[in-house]
Amino acid sequence: MKILLTILFLSLLSSPSWSETMGDLVLREGLYYKKFSDVPFSGKISGYNKKGAIVNGVHEGAWVHYWSNGQLWSKGNYKNGNEEGAWNYYNNEGTLNKEISGIYKDGVKISD
Repeated sequence: MKILLTILFLSLLSSPSWSETMGDLVLREGLYYKKFSDVPFSGKISGYNKKGAIVNGVHEGAWVHYWSNGQLWSKGNYKNGNEEGAWNYYNNEGTLNKEISGIYKDGVKISD
């Protein structure tokens, strides 16, 4: 019984975590890597100010970012590491910033 509990405990320690924080990653030549790794990171990111996914080292899919006071800062989707589609940006008081919010294609704002 002790051997089974030891094996179970060791397997839990070695299993990958379900999500990482940006602090667990390093940015090299435009791609994110887990610290001490040479393989571009793929996985979920969560933390006090960001939530989304990184695939092959770049942001992908739905992301939300928060100001340090907890207010929503931005919300939108990434495709191949670039903003894609509707993005909403807010000031630190929660008011929509219409100047930079809009429709993005390949990381460039193309319309309001």
